[in-house]
Amino acid sequence: MERPSAGAADRTKRLAGTVLALGTVSLITDVSSEMVSAILPLYLVAGLGLGPAVYGLIDGLYTGATALLRLAGGYLADRARRRKTVAAAGYGLSAFMKFGLLAAGGSVPWLSAVIVADRAGKGLRTAPRDALITLATPDGQLGRAFGVHRAMDTTGAFAGPLVALAVLAASGQAYDAVFVVSGCVAMIGVLTLVLFVRDHRGPRPPSNTVSLVAAAGLLRRRPVRALLAGAVLLGLSTIGDGFVYLLLQRRESLATGWFPLLAVGTSLAYLILAVPLGNLADRVGRAPVVLGGYAALGAVYLLLDSGLAGPLVVIFILLLYGVYYAATDGVLMALAGPLLPAELRTTGLALVQTGQALAYLASSVLFGLAWQWWGATGAIRAVTVLAVLTLSGSALLLLRFARES
Repeated sequence: MERPSAGAADRTKRLAGTVLALGTVSLITDVSSEMVSAILPLYLVAGLGLGPAVYGLIDGLYTGATALLRLAGGYLADRARRRKTVAAAGYGLSAFMKFGLLAAGGSVPWLSAVIVADRAGKGLRTAPRDALITLATPDGQLGRAFGVHRAMDTTGAFAGPLVALAVLAASGQAYDAVFVVSGCVAMIGVLTLVLFVRDHRGPRPPSNTVSLVAAAGLLRRRPVRALLAGAVLLGLSTIGDGFVYLLLQRRESLATGWFPLLAVGTSLAYLILAVPLGNLADRVGRAPVVLGGYAALGAVYLLLDSGLAGPLVVIFILLLYGVYYAATDGVLMALAGPLLPAELRTTGLALVQTGQALAYLASSVLFGLAWQWWGATGAIRAVTVLAVLTLSGSALLLLRFARES
């Protein structure tokens, strides 16, 4: 049997080290972020009495308002060839903003500002982190690498709501205690990144290959345009976890204390399925797996609009929601990675993420307004129709792109 070369063995070793180190950072950080995310919808809607439209605006800001910063951070990371440094700045900003939630109190403008700053940190860190994974991984193993990373990430997402429940129970339902503990955990994640993650510097690219003109030139590549258009269409059908869980809670009349466990159920399904679906994407193609994930999201919307109820229905909805995340989150980045030149890998990934984030901002705001005007039933029916249309359009783009590739 032919033995792998020393270079291949070294590359495999770097793959394992990079993925596991970044996975550990994401695990710790997601414990922190999901502690807040699990209680934030309830805190804003039940605690502060915000309506669906205002919550939709804040939820959209939570993911979409810093979209352009993703591009700036991605380009800066490529230009300086310091992806780890840019990622560390993003992780640090998000950690600091957990304490900012304390200072914001019940002020909606200040809460919005803190949430935007927190997501600015996520915008800065996501593309450099994913670029580090793609640059250290053979193209044929990207689905597996992102599956491993997302599984570790989701372990933190699974633990975060449980930690939040424990802190709430110990503190007499004090939301401030959750924010403080979340900030401390996030700081540990930043320290882990600084100490254990190695940057991927690589040889200096030829002059003018990393420039604003070269970055804009990515849009002249037909495969990149097709992938970006498909990602934006799919993003338009995404309404956000908070809305899904609020709809479930109201429909099933769940007690407030059970609310964070909805996120736990989704994270458990995501954790179990991330690696198998990543491996499947490497074998059968990443575009079909991504589209299958969004089909699962459409099924979630259909079940939310159905008359079916009961614990088994809730479990099935959370399982499908986990399938959606496991089939789309890392797999879309694995699909994009090989299309992009190494010297502009971070910028290209940030471009795709930005398109989705802007689409999410629009869909979240519109869904909140639809809920305000038409009620929950009318809003979920509208987004179900939209999901069918966007999935059809994306399928035409992504499957054609996959065949040409």
